[in-house]
Amino acid sequence: MEKNNAKAWLYLLPAILFLGVFMVYPLIDVFIYSFEEGYNSASQTYFGIGTYNYSYVLHDPYFLQAVKNTFILVVITVPLSTGLALLISVGLSSIKKLRNLFQTVYFLPYVTNTLAVGLVFMVLFKKTAYTDGLANLILSIFNAGPIDFIDGPYWAKMFVLCFYTVWVVMPFKILILTSALASVNQDYYNAARVDGTSRFRMFYKITLPMISPMLFYLVITGFIGAFKAYSDAVALFGTNLNAAEMNTIVGYVYDMLYGDSGGYPSYASAAAILLFAIVLTITTINLLVSRKHVHY
Repeated sequence: MEKNNAKAWLYLLPAILFLGVFMVYPLIDVFIYSFEEGYNSASQTYFGIGTYNYSYVLHDPYFLQAVKNTFILVVITVPLSTGLALLISVGLSSIKKLRNLFQTVYFLPYVTNTLAVGLVFMVLFKKTAYTDGLANLILSIFNAGPIDFIDGPYWAKMFVLCFYTVWVVMPFKILILTSALASVNQDYYNAARVDGTSRFRMFYKITLPMISPMLFYLVITGFIGAFKAYSDAVALFGTNLNAAEMNTIVGYVYDMLYGDSGGYPSYASAAAILLFAIVLTITTINLLVSRKHVHY
């Protein structure tokens, strides 16, 4: 047994070293930076240790705006994209002909470059001197608009960002859920049909419990991915997200390091630790909830 344990640790050593060097050490380093007040990256000096960095970040209007945007994005896109992916996956599972074709079509946005998709969305929604965009063309049919979705009101820009995020993340969820539905034992459905069970009851009592681990996985990764959103906003609104009022927490961290207001690694570290705490809290809550609702 001891030889087997030694061999197992030897196999795990590369992964442990990789995680330690590229994940654990940077996290500890960022945590230390977040308490160093007035840290200068050029001279590697600071003038004190305390919680001022956290106080500054929590009172910064740009950070509060970024938190608001990120939470709106999370609350809207994660449930919506997961629900739509589940409906589409159930529909695809019931189709015999052309199933592979439809799966390929739905998966295309996932393998397409994020910035390329963002440019397409700008063409669809951006109002210019030559055109109001396809979205406004559709609205004009109902005698509504035009609305500037890219440079206009806040709610319009948030709508485009949420729509874009759902569009980008949904293909991966469809792929995962389609595979999960295909793995459900058909004997359960056959037994339910013999008892005269309705389709809705079969879906609620058989399908959902059987694929609940995959649903839980998608919800967890969806929350984490939405909290890390940044490139989506850049693709739609450019790099000056603070001016557009569409910055995210990750975007705020980047701006503090490299943006126009950059050069403040201590503030960026404090914001990163706050993001880590938020994601850790949400993940822990989901894990506690999954104990009652996920069936392995």
